Amino acid sequence: MRVLGIDPGLTRCGMGVVEGDVGRPLRLVDVNVLRTSASVPVAIRLVTIEKGINAWIEEYEPDAVAVERVFARSDVSTVMGTAQASGLALVAAARRGIPVALHTPSEVKAAVSGNGRADKAQVGAMVARLLRLDAPPKPADAADALALAICHIWRGGAQARIDAAVAAAGRRTP
Repeated sequence: MRVLGIDPGLTRCGMGVVEGDVGRPLRLVDVNVLRTSASVPVAIRLVTIEKGINAWIEEYEPDAVAVERVFARSDVSTVMGTAQASGLALVAAARRGIPVALHTPSEVKAAVSGNGRADKAQVGAMVARLLRLDAPPKPADAADALALAICHIWRGGAQARIDAAVAAAGRRTP
């Protein structure tokens, strides 16, 4: 399974592609951060992010897209920018029929580190370890995008197997 993880943000939007399957080694395909300047109008920044997301989807052809679920923070402008970038990711994947999953930060932290309250350093260190990297990806948005992809492979892959087993069992019963 190839998953594009997206850590949405208006200034920095983390993008990471990971391949793997439940119970198998994971492989880093690519990671980067789409950046926009706060001095540029929001509409132009959103176009830049949309183009970047579309380019990643076209280049890497993911089987699924995992996006961080937006949660309320005290800074409304941060929440708005994050939600706008998140919406672009959802639309880009949906237009291509690619399944999309939303994962909360605590789900992602728990999946990669075993602790839903892990800090950025712990998440980055575990991402590096799981992907056999020499160092955690920088900035943290890049590591977070990879953590989202890893979380989805492990949780989404396991859920897909459960769903397939349930469907198969349903076909066998009279």
